[in-house]
Amino acid sequence: MKFWATPYHYNLLKDQERLSAFYEAIKTKSRGVVFDLGSGSGIMSCFAAPYSDFIYSIEIHTRSAAYAAENLKGWKNIEVINSDVNGFNFTCKADVIICEMLDTALIDEEQVPVLNHALKYLNSGGVVIPAGVLNGAELVSMKNPGLVYEDQVKVDYTVLGSMVIYDSLFFKEKIIEEVEEDIVFHLKKSGKINALKLTTFTLLSEDLICGPTPMLNPPLFIPLDELYANKGDKVTVNLAYTMGGGLDSIQTKIKNIS
Repeated sequence: MKFWATPYHYNLLKDQERLSAFYEAIKTKSRGVVFDLGSGSGIMSCFAAPYSDFIYSIEIHTRSAAYAAENLKGWKNIEVINSDVNGFNFTCKADVIICEMLDTALIDEEQVPVLNHALKYLNSGGVVIPAGVLNGAELVSMKNPGLVYEDQVKVDYTVLGSMVIYDSLFFKEKIIEEVEEDIVFHLKKSGKINALKLTTFTLLSEDLICGPTPMLNPPLFIPLDELYANKGDKVTVNLAYTMGGGLDSIQTKIKNIS
């Protein structure tokens, strides 16, 4: 089946690991009325259609919505709607909400604000796909520190300690969009600390987890004020940002070394 898509959504469609993970979750969990929020090319609605009574496939961008309508025209149980989810007047409740507006640590996409709005339209016992995320952080030494995703450029870096999972989020619960965490790292190597590496793992369902893929939450490097630390040191870093607030919302500070 040929899918029409914008260049960005075409790259999403080429990421087979991402698509396979979502397909497994959607095939297992879809039923009844489904809301596909931020549906893009419509591929998630296509996955859900054989298992659902009716799907509202909502996409804010006019060109993407037009492509989705073309891609999904063979399904009688899908309605493609060109609208902002946050301004859309839902006239029923959903048994399943699919929302793939993901980004590393949920900083630069609208996943959390959109779901916080849409959850009141989810039936009791309903399901959200994906179910949640785990956010991890590592202290690293970068050759040229900067705010960059690992898929954008070749990043030369050394990890100085084990990953710390600093946040676990589940999308069926309303989530506070402001994040501020004091993260404690135990160094396994001596070296120059000058960046954080954030990695997000996606919980598609209670028994299916997907790590970063080329188009799903590539690791994000955040520069820190540079300092030298020794193996065995305990380093506390304050990390703050707004989920959905963009990369400009990120603030970091090394609070303590002991």
